[in-house]
Amino acid sequence: MNTEKYIVRLSAEERQKLETIVKKLKGTSQKVKRAIVLLKADADGPNWPNEKIRDLTGLSIQAIVNVRKKLVLEGFEVTLDRKKRRLPPVPKKLDGLQEAKIIATRCHLPPDGFGQWSLRLLANQVVVLEIVDSICPETVRKTLKKTA
Repeated sequence: MNTEKYIVRLSAEERQKLETIVKKLKGTSQKVKRAIVLLKADADGPNWPNEKIRDLTGLSIQAIVNVRKKLVLEGFEVTLDRKKRRLPPVPKKLDGLQEAKIIATRCHLPPDGFGQWSLRLLANQVVVLEIVDSICPETVRKTLKKTA
């Protein structure tokens, strides 16, 4: 008898969808593992304990409990698919207007005494022109690479 706090009960449609994911390995490896956990933890199906699911999947007990909990509290689709980030992990340093000004600066002739633009020279010029407060040559390189 399974003595879990969060009881997984799947409908026939949900079970069919999970079996398809597992059978065809459709989706990320995490998604397939979550599908396996839900199938094996189904109270109307195998109703395996967490320890047995851990041995099958290699997931920790806490990860299995989290999958069960998410299904009970948030629903089937949310549990199966990852939550999308609202913001990127690192915010963009430049907006579109600043990028355009950097590209336009690169299109002009370099200052006197220089045969061509270097990334460091362009980064310094962008700061002198007050397009940005500070910028590293690598950011300039990435900005220019987008247009090449």
